[in-house]
Amino acid sequence: MVGTAHRNTGVEGVEGGVGVTALMVAAARAIETHRHDTLASDVYAEHFVLAAPASAAWPVRIQQVDDGDANPLWGRFARYFGLRTRVLDDFLLRSVRTSGARQVVLLGAGLDSRAYRLDWPDGCVIFEIDREGVLAFKRGVLDGLSATPKAARVPVPVDLRDGWVGALADAGFDPAAPTVWLAEGLLFYLPSAAETYLIDTVDRLSAGGSALAFEVKLDKDLMEYRDSPLYTSTTRQIGIDLLDLFDREPRPDSAGGLAGRGWSTSVHTPFDFTREHGRGPLPEDNDALAGNRWVFANKPRP
Repeated sequence: MVGTAHRNTGVEGVEGGVGVTALMVAAARAIETHRHDTLASDVYAEHFVLAAPASAAWPVRIQQVDDGDANPLWGRFARYFGLRTRVLDDFLLRSVRTSGARQVVLLGAGLDSRAYRLDWPDGCVIFEIDREGVLAFKRGVLDGLSATPKAARVPVPVDLRDGWVGALADAGFDPAAPTVWLAEGLLFYLPSAAETYLIDTVDRLSAGGSALAFEVKLDKDLMEYRDSPLYTSTTRQIGIDLLDLFDREPRPDSAGGLAGRGWSTSVHTPFDFTREHGRGPLPEDNDALAGNRWVFANKPRP
């Protein structure tokens, strides 16, 4: 059940750096949830936002934004995150239903509430990998709401820069069974070598019938968009300089690497899905979203 927003003081995991971006995305999901033409509903999102001092004053409805959808952050950028949520929700549910996979691994799960809000088939287990502080904050908010997951939820409190493979195995993950993997809003914070290691590891741990979705940025020079409205408004309104958080090394061709190992892959711009759903951002001048790609991959069965 979802009641009055629960205030939680254990906020260390979301009070700085990349942790604050998880709150920004939660605010975007809250705004999307309350739209009349919503693409994705997350009734827990606003509770995360209101529970952290860093974000308690942020909007959770577009009506709370003075310039509404004209606002680059809470209008266009938030609509991007709403679209991303819908597309990846669809990917996860479609993958488990068509492949028979019952293991789902959320890499850098952040404030993802999919274990609670999606209608999972019987027998699904959702592994959530993230830093202990982030998972503790999420647990405190959800426990305060008496929220009940719709699948078996297994938090794996470990930093992805550390020994997460062993921690995942200790949590009950079975590499012999097909798995659906998700890396949402993660890879552009990692150095190039770390991205390659993560994708290689997912390949190694994936039995035939597994699926993977991830998000990348393919810009040759991120600083080319330093004065993009999305970046400048985010810095001005909530004090997050995304370009200081993103890794600026040249990115590996992770989709090509998977294809070379036999995975079937497809690469899309977010705008492809805006056109499909009739809602979301479209290209514009000096567009910080120009290099964003959403990658979907499937590993064939033997």
